[in-house]
Amino acid sequence: MAESSTLTFTDPDGYAAAFDDTRITLTVTGSGDFEARLIRLKLHHLEVLSCYESLPRIVYISLPADRIFISFPIGVTSLISNGTALRSGDIVMHSRCERMHQRSAAASRWGLISLSPEQLAGCGKALTGRPIASPRASRILRPSRSEASRFRRLFTQACRLAENRHRLIERPEVARALEQETLHAIINCLTVDDASDNPRARRRHAAAMVRFEEIIGRRIDDKLNIPVLCAEVGIPERTLRLCCTEFLGVSPTRYLLLRRLNKVRWALRRADPATTSVTEIARNYQFQELGRFAETYRTTFGELPSATLRRGPQTSP
Repeated sequence: MAESSTLTFTDPDGYAAAFDDTRITLTVTGSGDFEARLIRLKLHHLEVLSCYESLPRIVYISLPADRIFISFPIGVTSLISNGTALRSGDIVMHSRCERMHQRSAAASRWGLISLSPEQLAGCGKALTGRPIASPRASRILRPSRSEASRFRRLFTQACRLAENRHRLIERPEVARALEQETLHAIINCLTVDDASDNPRARRRHAAAMVRFEEIIGRRIDDKLNIPVLCAEVGIPERTLRLCCTEFLGVSPTRYLLLRRLNKVRWALRRADPATTSVTEIARNYQFQELGRFAETYRTTFGELPSATLRRGPQTSP
């Protein structure tokens, strides 16, 4: 039987945790109150996710090994996936266990669909005469307008059924027909030529950014400097700066700062102002110059840290 759910969030950590085996680190890069919505539809072979985030952000995504994933922008959303700007209608076919960055400069909507490697290979062979396998590195595909339109229509239909908890999707014949049509549309979109430029250089940069994320994930609270980061990542400073600009849209130093500021912000939003102070939380995350910290925080999020704390504890439903 098909399973569906629609979840809303005000906490990025809660939102990231809702992706289950797909691990997501979300760093908000703009001011305002964070809101997110996640629509999920589980069919027999396909899992369909529709994702919405209200603020500009950078996400680092680690995909599990047992599924094949495709991702794509929804509507007029401007997304940059591993340094490449996605057009409306583009589909990213991801490699197994891929770890990648995706960023947006405003509110964003995007989709994520997964299926088993066996289902992809079998369905691909039945429709095209040859099995379709996961690529060694992610591929950005640009299907024809008609194929892209058909895929978007079926994706939208699936999400509406899930969001409205429509009883139709509980009928096995309806769920099976929707899944088969969506699978056929996916296969037709995946058989077009790769639209990526210079894929070898992009793979090298992506591998460097994975090492970068692994290091800062372990040592985010340390006082890391650029020479130390470069030595541990194993690339020159110029290359690290180039990769961060390409994948993250910011310098490595700025990204480290944003990661730490995000930790402070969500700690402040969960804290009780009657028993916790801004100073205590800031120092927990290695911000010692409190005046400078407060101004940087205000510039980044549009309010002083004391204003965030005064709102009192806030948690997602």
